[in-house]
Amino acid sequence: MTSTASAQLAVRVQARASRDELRGVRDGVLIARVCAPPLEGRANQALCRLIASRLDIAPSRVAVVRGERSREKLIRVQGMDRAALLDGLGIPC
Repeated sequence: MTSTASAQLAVRVQARASRDELRGVRDGVLIARVCAPPLEGRANQALCRLIASRLDIAPSRVAVVRGERSREKLIRVQGMDRAALLDGLGIPC
């Protein structure tokens, strides 16, 4: 049985960082750093891969739904409710 739920989360991204990592939450926004440059969507792809890796899901289930050309993004994770998303990322509810 496949879940059709999806959860969204605000993320602030720093591109061209020394390593890919999730730095925690500030003011309800997940802080992420990725090595990829913010060119041709590479930082967005790296962010989706990083979040998918942390959640142990396929990268295709993670998408940037707003802020593709901004540091402030809204991501959507398919097949997961918000509580499971926050728990999987280690973010307190």
